[in-house]
Amino acid sequence: MPRRENPDVAIEYEADPGAFRVDTVLKRDVFSTVERGTYVTRDGRALEAVRRRWDTVSLWFALLAARLAAFERRALEKVTRTGVTTPLLAVGDRFLVRGWIEGVPLHIARPHGDRHFFHSARAALRQLHRAGYVHNDLAKQQNWLRGADGEAWLMDFQLALPISRRWKLGRVLAYEDLRHLLKHKRTYCPGDLTPREKAMLAKKSVITRVWMATGKKVYRFVTRRLMSYSDTEGRGPRVTQVGPRIAAALAAHPQVEAVHMADFQTLGGKVGLYAFVAPRAGAELSVEAVRGHLDAALPDRPHLDHVQIVPRLPLGPDGAVRDDLLLLVARNQIEMVDALSGSDDVRALMAEIARARLNLTDRITRTAA
Repeated sequence: MPRRENPDVAIEYEADPGAFRVDTVLKRDVFSTVERGTYVTRDGRALEAVRRRWDTVSLWFALLAARLAAFERRALEKVTRTGVTTPLLAVGDRFLVRGWIEGVPLHIARPHGDRHFFHSARAALRQLHRAGYVHNDLAKQQNWLRGADGEAWLMDFQLALPISRRWKLGRVLAYEDLRHLLKHKRTYCPGDLTPREKAMLAKKSVITRVWMATGKKVYRFVTRRLMSYSDTEGRGPRVTQVGPRIAAALAAHPQVEAVHMADFQTLGGKVGLYAFVAPRAGAELSVEAVRGHLDAALPDRPHLDHVQIVPRLPLGPDGAVRDDLLLLVARNQIEMVDALSGSDDVRALMAEIARARLNLTDRITRTAA
C-alpha cells in the first residue's frame, strides 16, 4: 500500500480469531507469535495482514506479554491514521491484526546510499511525534521496514509511549527516536549526515547516559540470565553461537569454497538453521559428504536443518555476500527476491537458488485457532 494518511480506518473490535487465515509464521519469541496471512473483514473483504497473538505464551510471561500488547494496541489506535505504519485492522481476545506491506527490514534491505529512504524515515518520525507518540525502540533495525515502494515504515509498537512536546521528557524521548534513526543513517549513508546530525549523534541525552550506565545492565541480567531471553527477534543462541560453529566447520571441507548461514522459524516454534554451501571450481560436492564432514568435525553434532549446495554465493557491489537475499530464501519468503536482486547476474543466480530451496515447511495453510 502506498504511504498516505488513513482518516477513515475502521478498527474491528471483539474480532473473530477464525477470520484470520495463517500463511507464514514470521517470528516467535517468549512474548508473542507474529504471523502473516489473510484477514476477512466483517463486510467480506479479504485483506493481506499480519497478526500478533499472545494466547500461547508461558504463564511466566503472560502478564508482561499482555502489557506489551496493550501498549501496541493503544499506540496503533492513535497513529494508524498517520500512514507511518500499516493500519490496525482488528483487535480480539489476545490478538491484534494489522495491514501488510511488501518490504524487508532495514538489516536485510541495507539501503546503502539510499537518501530517499532516510528522508522518508525522518518524515515518518515527524508524523509520529506530531500524533503524540514516540516509538521508543528504533535502535533495532528490525523495527524499520523498507517498503517495495522505497518508503520507510515503522513496525512493532510494543514499547511506544504517549508524549507531549510541552514536557521535557517528551522532547527527550522524541530526540532519542531521532538519534536512533541517525545512527542507522550513519551506517548506510554516512556521507549524507549534516553537521547538525553529527552533533546530535555525539550528544546523548541524560536519560540515555543513565540507562546505559545502570538500567541496561539490569535489563540484560533479567532478560538473559533470569528469563533466558535474547532480544534478537526470537533468534537466540542457535543463530549467534551454534550457526557460526557450523559455518566454520563446513568451510574447512577441502572442496568447499564458501558457506553462508541463515535462519528460519519452524512450525514447532524453534529456530532452524540453513546452510548455503558453494563448492570449489570443478569440485563435485554432495549434501551427504557435507553432513558427514560436519559430524566428524563437531562431535556434539549440533542440529543443522538444511544444507543446500549452490553454484556460488550472491555478492553485492562491495563484494559482501547478499545476506538479505539468502535469508529470504531460507525463510521461504521469495516474493521480494527478484526486486531486491539488483543486477541481472544476481537475479539469475537467485532464481536458480530459490527454485532449489529446501525450506517449504514454514508456509502453512489452515484456519487459525
